Amino acid sequence: MHPVRKQRLIIVLFIVFGTAIAVALASFALRENINLFYPPADIAAGKAPVGKAIRAGGMVLEGSIKRDSQSLRVDFIVTDYEAQVPVVYTGILPDLFDEGQGVVAMGMLDNNGVFQATEVLAKHDENYMPPEVQSALDSAAESSDKTGNKPAY
Repeated sequence: MHPVRKQRLIIVLFIVFGTAIAVALASFALRENINLFYPPADIAAGKAPVGKAIRAGGMVLEGSIKRDSQSLRVDFIVTDYEAQVPVVYTGILPDLFDEGQGVVAMGMLDNNGVFQATEVLAKHDENYMPPEVQSALDSAAESSDKTGNKPAY
């Protein structure tokens, strides 16, 4: 093989292997940072991973907000009108957080089925609904239409 061709082949192989290693490292790093969205029905059905960072969203159930008077801990229930998931959050909630409003909580599901939220996001006006929450509510409405039960929203 001619020395120039051999040198070009070595350069091409280094580029291919270097790119493959970079892609592998990037995908490994991103795999740990992906937060998948789960509606309450999927969480209650056991489809959500325990102890892994996920997002859960739906509507805050009326009468479910319980505030601790000694700390910033807030317990509430998120529902998609098919299932309910208890959520525990310690921190300052958004101003628009209220019963009957749409929320998306980020955190982890513990072994007891309680969602330990690290961040809570509330909808920002009366017309907006996070796309994940809207699709979860729409699918709950479709499945309840098939069974004859209407959701209460």
